[in-house]
Amino acid sequence: MLVIPAIDLKDGQCVRLRQGRMDDSTVFSSDPVDMAGRWVEQGARRLHLVDLNGAFAGKPVNGDIVQRIAKAFPNLPIQIGGGIRSQEIIEAYLAAGVQYVIIGTKAVKEPEFVTDMCKRFPGHIIVGLDAKDGMVAIDGWAEVTSVTAVELAKRFRDDGVGSIVYTDISRDGMMQGVNVEATVALAQQSGLPVIASGGVTDMRDIEALAKVADQGIAGAITGRAIYEGTLDLRTAQALCDQRK
Repeated sequence: MLVIPAIDLKDGQCVRLRQGRMDDSTVFSSDPVDMAGRWVEQGARRLHLVDLNGAFAGKPVNGDIVQRIAKAFPNLPIQIGGGIRSQEIIEAYLAAGVQYVIIGTKAVKEPEFVTDMCKRFPGHIIVGLDAKDGMVAIDGWAEVTSVTAVELAKRFRDDGVGSIVYTDISRDGMMQGVNVEATVALAQQSGLPVIASGGVTDMRDIEALAKVADQGIAGAITGRAIYEGTLDLRTAQALCDQRK
């Protein structure tokens, strides 16, 4: 299981939001490339980037920063989400050196788009499912749909999706712990590897996820916890490695 540092980009800065609210953000760095280097030094094996402005705009806004990070760390797998809603955007990110693109809102509104992109870019497509009380949210979490995360994940099972990034909106940025039960249920019922996101607070969350990693939990994304120091990235990854 990978412990994956998150770098959320807003107006060119590295920030963290609370429950996805753009008006409730904390700036942790004005230099996202430098921040990426910090996590690389601490042993990160993958980076999770989110273009927050892009998620609301429906197109990349901080793409230049993503390119700079990819260029600075060419051997580090990067996954990027936020505003990825066309084949051209995916092609541009992959050409820039990004390894995985996360399709979120578009996956809900046009599931066939995911099917097509998996065929065109095999091994590079991840679906991001953000849910509140089990129901999928879209457009930067501004709208909660009537679709459940489980039924949507099942829809992509045979498409060739690499994994699902599952975010519990109610816990994201709140330092309240991971929703382990819902994350495991999604992995088991969808048959797809799931990367947990939202709520990671300290080693107890990593331990809880590591215990069920064999049930389909491929990773855990962590943001505020590593920025505020309640979780040490190197120690967390070492624990996961010991449980192999």
